[in-house]
Amino acid sequence: MKFGGTSVGDVAAFERVFHIVSKQIERHPVVVVSAMTKVTDALLSAFEIAKKGDFAEAFTSLESHFERHTEVSKQFIHNGTPNAFNGELDFARGELSDLLMRVSRRSLPLQMLKDAIVSYGEQLSSRLLAEVLKSKGVNARQVDSRRLIVTDDEYGAATAIIDETNELVKLELEPLIESGEVPILGGFIGASRSGETTTLGRGGSDYSAALVAAALNARELQIWTDVTGVMTCDPRICGEARTIPVLSYEEAAELAYFGAKVLHPKTIKPAVDGGIPVRVCNTFEPAQVGTMVVGESGEAPNKIKSIAHKKNITILRITSARMLGSYGFMSAVFQVFERYRTVIDVISTSEVSIALTLDNAAEIDKIVAELRRLGDVEVEPGYSVICVVGEGLRASTGLASKIFSTIDDVNIALVSHGASAVNLTFVVREDVVADVIKKLHKTFF
Repeated sequence: MKFGGTSVGDVAAFERVFHIVSKQIERHPVVVVSAMTKVTDALLSAFEIAKKGDFAEAFTSLESHFERHTEVSKQFIHNGTPNAFNGELDFARGELSDLLMRVSRRSLPLQMLKDAIVSYGEQLSSRLLAEVLKSKGVNARQVDSRRLIVTDDEYGAATAIIDETNELVKLELEPLIESGEVPILGGFIGASRSGETTTLGRGGSDYSAALVAAALNARELQIWTDVTGVMTCDPRICGEARTIPVLSYEEAAELAYFGAKVLHPKTIKPAVDGGIPVRVCNTFEPAQVGTMVVGESGEAPNKIKSIAHKKNITILRITSARMLGSYGFMSAVFQVFERYRTVIDVISTSEVSIALTLDNAAEIDKIVAELRRLGDVEVEPGYSVICVVGEGLRASTGLASKIFSTIDDVNIALVSHGASAVNLTFVVREDVVADVIKKLHKTFF
């Protein structure tokens, strides 16, 4: 069971987590927890302040967040009873003070210090949750993730070394689970082979949970967050959006890429590879059944499972007669994007032109300047990508025509169909995207 930051944001949130975990004790849960909301940002900000040389201000900026932890601990662990968390917090304060001092003096590599500082969010939340659960009668024990998750030295976005991680997870956690204890781990953090603290990058807590689930061959990985699973479309656009019961890994990956932010598919891959179903659940509505992500899922009756979208898209069109019948032209175009580390979303080609979309236009002026050596370039900002996802889309007769006839009064700037078996993608002006999604949702759901 993995709980995100909003699931451990305050006293009420910890109470909810206790109820969710206690109801599943007989299933032998292992709990992975993110930092309390806003704590990771505060630690990053303290690091930046210390980097400018203001050590005292950096440390003071964390005070209100230490207080939030103390408040939760006071609420659950009453005066007069031993409170192991207070000692842990004092120890963390001392270590953070020392680390921030080192940052201001630059006495160790900054990336290494940054990971060590940021890791305290999860170290503290996991220790606090273990003490809260104990105070409520759950036989919980905090286990330091840095003793289990072995990574390379890529600070800020470390990759797990799977064989060594599997061995340590089994060695440390299986005896605890067999003896009826509930292990509580901080997500997002690991350690390199030399023992230095590392962090796993974006979606790192989901990744930690998937690694542990795969190593233990768990029956299910539950990702507890603040939404009930993956929806048929963005509920802010269409109030009728509903939860999708089952998604394949490929469908989930396409949806995540095109804006459905609930799951980062890369992070749950270890579980999916191990054949472990991943369920997305809502901490605030635990009785609701969320979305299950499995290796392969069946087709929906209408073929479509969800409609995702991404705003702030720029279209680039490159036209050149040199393309006609020549090889190497596409390679030259892609090398420009590679040089500026810019991702292309959707691409469509004809004999003499290429149209493609970017969602990051930070380097666009430099990119356009280089592309002009290859041909004429047009830049059109203000678009949105809409992605219709469902198993069997590519093989469905008449489905594309039904989609486009539903929105026949809208100009489609670009279409990509057939590259993936589960996705049809097209591009429209940003000002019509909400209408398009509402119409499609009404027709198909």
